[in-house]
Amino acid sequence: MPQKVVDTPYPLIDADPHAGRVLRYMRPSDFAAWGVLTAAFPTALYLWDLADPLKLPRRMSFRVGGVAGFLGGFLFAYQRSSFRFWGWSENKREEEMDFAELSQRAKEGKPLYGESPQPEWVQNAAYSNSVFSQLKFAAFPWFNLVNHPHHGTDPNKYKAASSEESS
Repeated sequence: MPQKVVDTPYPLIDADPHAGRVLRYMRPSDFAAWGVLTAAFPTALYLWDLADPLKLPRRMSFRVGGVAGFLGGFLFAYQRSSFRFWGWSENKREEEMDFAELSQRAKEGKPLYGESPQPEWVQNAAYSNSVFSQLKFAAFPWFNLVNHPHHGTDPNKYKAASSEESS
Protein backbone atom coordinates (compact mmCIF):
# COMPACT_ATOMS: atom_id res chain seq x y z
CA MET A 1 0.00 0.00 0.00
CA PRO A 2 1.50 3.37 -0.96
CA GLN A 3 2.03 5.68 1.97
CA LYS A 4 1.18 9.35 1.82
CA VAL A 5 4.31 11.49 1.89
CA VAL A 6 3.90 14.79 3.71
CA ASP A 7 6.62 17.45 3.85
CA THR A 8 7.10 18.43 7.48
CA PRO A 9 9.37 20.96 9.19
CA TYR A 10 10.75 18.24 11.50
CA PRO A 11 11.75 14.62 10.82
CA LEU A 12 9.03 11.99 10.56
CA ILE A 13 9.29 9.48 13.39
CA ASP A 14 6.23 7.34 12.73
CA ALA A 15 3.32 7.90 10.32
CA ASP A 16 0.98 5.65 12.32
CA PRO A 17 2.27 5.30 15.90
CA HIS A 18 0.80 2.65 18.20
CA ALA A 19 -1.37 4.14 20.95
CA GLY A 20 0.98 2.80 23.63
CA ARG A 21 3.93 4.67 22.12
CA VAL A 22 1.96 7.89 21.83
CA LEU A 23 1.07 7.69 25.53
CA ARG A 24 4.62 6.75 26.61
CA TYR A 25 6.14 9.64 24.68
CA MET A 26 3.79 12.31 26.05
CA ARG A 27 5.58 15.32 27.50
CA PRO A 28 4.74 17.04 30.79
CA SER A 29 3.27 19.89 28.72
CA ASP A 30 0.79 17.42 27.22
CA PHE A 31 -0.30 16.33 30.69
CA ALA A 32 -0.58 20.00 31.73
CA ALA A 33 -2.78 20.76 28.70
CA TRP A 34 -4.91 17.72 29.57
CA GLY A 35 -5.33 18.97 33.13
CA VAL A 36 -6.17 22.52 32.07
CA LEU A 37 -8.85 21.31 29.65
CA THR A 38 -10.22 18.92 32.27
CA ALA A 39 -10.67 21.84 34.66
CA ALA A 40 -11.76 24.39 32.04
CA PHE A 41 -14.97 22.68 30.99
CA PRO A 42 -16.66 22.47 34.42
CA THR A 43 -15.29 25.93 35.24
CA ALA A 44 -16.99 27.34 32.17
CA LEU A 45 -20.22 25.63 33.22
CA TYR A 46 -19.89 27.11 36.71
CA LEU A 47 -19.38 30.63 35.32
CA TRP A 48 -22.32 30.13 33.00
CA ASP A 49 -24.36 29.04 36.02
CA LEU A 50 -23.46 32.28 37.82
CA ALA A 51 -24.99 34.27 34.97
CA ASP A 52 -28.13 32.12 34.87
CA PRO A 53 -31.10 34.04 36.33
CA LEU A 54 -33.12 30.85 37.04
CA LYS A 55 -30.49 29.27 39.35
CA LEU A 56 -31.57 25.73 38.57
CA PRO A 57 -29.58 22.95 40.28
CA ARG A 58 -26.81 21.80 37.95
CA ARG A 59 -24.84 19.27 39.96
CA MET A 60 -25.22 16.60 37.29
CA SER A 61 -24.14 18.98 34.51
CA PHE A 62 -20.91 19.73 36.42
CA ARG A 63 -20.15 16.01 36.64
CA VAL A 64 -20.86 15.47 32.98
CA GLY A 65 -18.79 18.58 32.22
CA GLY A 66 -15.89 17.14 34.20
CA VAL A 67 -16.02 13.89 32.27
CA ALA A 68 -16.31 15.75 28.94
CA GLY A 69 -13.36 17.94 29.91
CA PHE A 70 -11.30 14.91 30.90
CA LEU A 71 -12.01 13.10 27.61
CA GLY A 72 -11.52 16.22 25.50
CA GLY A 73 -8.26 17.00 27.31
CA PHE A 74 -7.03 13.45 26.73
CA LEU A 75 -7.79 13.64 23.00
CA PHE A 76 -6.04 17.02 22.79
CA ALA A 77 -2.93 15.73 24.58
CA TYR A 78 -2.90 12.56 22.44
CA GLN A 79 -3.15 14.66 19.29
CA ARG A 80 -0.28 16.93 20.40
CA SER A 81 1.91 13.88 21.01
CA SER A 82 0.95 12.45 17.61
CA PHE A 83 1.91 15.68 15.87
CA ARG A 84 5.45 15.24 17.16
CA PHE A 85 5.56 11.68 15.74
CA TRP A 86 4.50 13.05 12.37
CA GLY A 87 7.09 15.85 12.47
CA TRP A 88 4.49 18.60 12.56
CA SER A 89 5.94 20.11 15.74
CA GLU A 90 9.34 20.09 17.44
CA ASN A 91 10.26 16.48 18.17
CA LYS A 92 13.97 16.20 19.07
CA ARG A 93 13.22 14.44 22.39
CA GLU A 94 10.87 11.93 20.74
CA GLU A 95 13.31 11.33 17.89
CA GLU A 96 16.05 10.40 20.36
CA MET A 97 13.72 8.20 22.41
CA ASP A 98 12.47 6.44 19.27
CA PHE A 99 15.98 5.84 17.94
CA ALA A 100 17.18 4.43 21.28
CA GLU A 101 14.10 2.20 21.71
CA LEU A 102 14.00 0.77 18.19
CA SER A 103 17.78 0.36 17.92
CA GLN A 104 17.66 -1.67 21.12
CA ARG A 105 14.85 -3.84 19.70
CA ALA A 106 16.86 -4.35 16.49
CA LYS A 107 19.96 -5.32 18.49
CA GLU A 108 17.90 -7.89 20.41
CA GLY A 109 16.56 -9.30 17.14
CA LYS A 110 12.95 -8.38 17.92
CA PRO A 111 10.53 -6.91 15.38
CA LEU A 112 10.86 -3.12 15.50
CA TYR A 113 7.18 -2.35 15.91
CA GLY A 114 6.16 -5.42 17.88
CA GLU A 115 4.66 -8.73 16.94
CA SER A 116 1.09 -9.07 15.77
CA PRO A 117 -1.07 -12.20 15.86
CA GLN A 118 -3.31 -10.77 13.10
CA PRO A 119 -2.91 -11.85 9.47
CA GLU A 120 -1.31 -9.40 7.06
CA TRP A 121 -4.61 -8.26 5.54
CA VAL A 122 -5.91 -7.27 8.99
CA GLN A 123 -2.72 -5.32 9.68
CA ASN A 124 -3.13 -3.52 6.33
CA ALA A 125 -6.75 -2.69 7.11
CA ALA A 126 -5.82 -1.46 10.58
CA TYR A 127 -3.16 0.79 9.08
CA SER A 128 -5.58 2.12 6.46
CA ASN A 129 -8.15 2.95 9.13
CA SER A 130 -5.84 4.48 11.71
CA VAL A 131 -3.24 6.46 9.73
CA PHE A 132 -3.72 10.18 10.46
CA SER A 133 -6.87 9.30 12.43
CA GLN A 134 -5.84 11.79 15.12
CA LEU A 135 -6.98 14.53 12.75
CA LYS A 136 -10.53 13.19 12.89
CA PHE A 137 -10.98 12.98 16.67
CA ALA A 138 -13.87 15.45 16.59
CA ALA A 139 -15.88 13.13 14.37
CA PHE A 140 -14.70 9.71 15.49
CA PRO A 141 -11.90 8.95 17.99
CA TRP A 142 -9.80 6.12 16.57
CA PHE A 143 -6.48 4.81 17.85
CA ASN A 144 -3.89 2.46 16.36
CA LEU A 145 -4.04 -0.63 18.57
CA VAL A 146 -2.48 -3.05 16.06
CA ASN A 147 1.22 -3.68 15.49
CA HIS A 148 1.93 -3.50 11.76
CA PRO A 149 4.93 -2.84 9.50
CA HIS A 150 3.62 0.39 7.88
CA HIS A 151 5.21 3.41 9.56
CA GLY A 152 6.61 5.56 6.76
CA THR A 153 10.26 5.36 7.88
CA ASP A 154 13.22 3.26 6.82
CA PRO A 155 13.68 0.45 9.37
CA ASN A 156 17.26 -0.11 8.19
CA LYS A 157 18.50 2.97 10.07
CA TYR A 158 17.79 1.20 13.37
CA LYS A 159 19.43 -2.03 12.23
CA ALA A 160 22.51 -0.14 10.99
CA ALA A 161 22.83 1.66 14.34
CA SER A 162 22.54 -1.60 16.27
CA SER A 163 25.19 -3.28 14.09
CA GLU A 164 27.56 -0.31 14.53
CA GLU A 165 27.17 -0.51 18.32
CA SER A 166 27.96 -4.24 18.35
CA SER A 167 31.12 -3.78 16.22
